[in-house]
Amino acid sequence: MPSTAAPTRRPWPLRATARALPPGHPFAWLDGAARARAEAGLTRRATPRPAADGLLDLAGNDYLGLLRHPDVVAAAGDAARVWGAGAGGSRLVTGDTGLHRELERELADFHGTESALVFSSGYAANLAMVTALAAPDGGAPPLLVCDRHNHASLIDATRLARASGARVALYDHADADRAAEALATAGGRALLLSDTVFSVDGDLTDAAALARAARGHGAALLLDDAHGLGVVGPGGSGTATAAGLRGADDVAVSVTLSKSLGSQGGAVLGSHRVVRHLTETARTFVFDTGLAPASAGAALAALRVLRAQPWLADAVRDRARRLAEGLRGRGLPASTPDAAVVSVLAPSPEAALAWRDACLAAGVRVGCFRPPSVPDGRSRLRLTARATLGGADLDRVVDVIAANRPG
Repeated sequence: MPSTAAPTRRPWPLRATARALPPGHPFAWLDGAARARAEAGLTRRATPRPAADGLLDLAGNDYLGLLRHPDVVAAAGDAARVWGAGAGGSRLVTGDTGLHRELERELADFHGTESALVFSSGYAANLAMVTALAAPDGGAPPLLVCDRHNHASLIDATRLARASGARVALYDHADADRAAEALATAGGRALLLSDTVFSVDGDLTDAAALARAARGHGAALLLDDAHGLGVVGPGGSGTATAAGLRGADDVAVSVTLSKSLGSQGGAVLGSHRVVRHLTETARTFVFDTGLAPASAGAALAALRVLRAQPWLADAVRDRARRLAEGLRGRGLPASTPDAAVVSVLAPSPEAALAWRDACLAAGVRVGCFRPPSVPDGRSRLRLTARATLGGADLDRVVDVIAANRPG
């Protein structure tokens, strides 16, 4: 039986490099960059997660508690036995299976769209959606209008599109009026890009207002619903459904399979013509290895659990609300959640790290977000509610966080 022990080897050294590199060495600058990050309290390290450690976990994104659901785990194993451990190639070569197609059909049906296209990650899905739909078409360069707090994957996708000639305009966070003003300057094809649920504080943008702004200027609306799938909308059917945009042919939506569905991968949902264009032109589809069959099987099983138990979406929003209320009741600056994410401001990056570590020592795992992951530059703890948390769990989390607050 394979060992479940945490690996002892680290992906990189945890101590300072002993030997100084000579001046002029091409990597000598890395030591100075590492020192600057350390002085700013921004050193980052990966920590292996044991198979089971008894901690109460509010750091991951397993919103519906499906990561270890027996049906989901069994489906992953079944898919690996049938199709193998990996896809074996890109989807356009050997990596396309009947399982991928089945997952795409059910994702599209769940969201009310004509089609869906599955990618190896949500990051890859966003790169594909933005770069392919903002590609030059022989006319004026397209304009991308972007929320200032968009996720890094949308930001990187925008940078790639700009390198291909697209223009970029930013608007103040969640301000549809400012977005409309930027769209008015397009002078040609335009696309409006936004997260739905923003990953740092868990606030929900007004997707209906963004759609009105986009339609008022003949623009496409591209939404990243990574944190909305399974949480927002009736039965977790997503932000587009909740905003009255279900099946709209001028909207494209990206989702991730690694949060509410407890698996791995991402997808873009939209019309047949949008998905066809991405299939034929999106570099992260054409040139990337397809999603591993185990991940596709797990995501499909999780989606079926969600459809059979639509109350899970209400449950996770309820747990997030109760968690935030409990923290604010103890005098902590907790955000008001629109989905599953709750954040608590910390005085500094160093204080946020110490707070996180103290909570971990007390048996509660929480996230810690510091610059540059936070768009406002303010460090915080990031907590993720889960549909399966009980009242005693919530009380324990509040007690531990309050007892270990800085200062």
